[in-house]
Amino acid sequence: MEQRVSLITLGVRDMERAAAFYEALGWRRVETPDGIVVFDLIGQALGLYSRAALARDMGVDEAELGSGAMTLAHNVPAREAVAPLMARAEAAGARILRPAEDVFWGGHVGYFADPDGHVWEVAWNPHSPLSPEGAFRWEGY
Repeated sequence: MEQRVSLITLGVRDMERAAAFYEALGWRRVETPDGIVVFDLIGQALGLYSRAALARDMGVDEAELGSGAMTLAHNVPAREAVAPLMARAEAAGARILRPAEDVFWGGHVGYFADPDGHVWEVAWNPHSPLSPEGAFRWEGY
């Protein structure tokens, strides 16, 4: 298996509510068939898919999907970009889990949960500057 993630699919309870949330963050949908909403990212895509359909596709009961102990990170090019993005997420309906603040390793981060509880980290990492296109690599470009 190659070392990459191509598509991240979030199981959501209400597709239109979830899509509206990400659109309020400034993301743009791409054309898709009914039943899935997709946003192209830099080198990947984020899909929104019904939790019930996701469980059915996997062949498991929806209760087995759980809530997942993971975060999705969105890195920004400057420390000053974290707080405004957190405020935009809150205005779109996110629940702020940790407001933007400096952290022990020298970065500046905040955490929010989207309307379905998927946790996002908004981070500025001075040790991993983004590429000119905004792509992230652990130790920068």
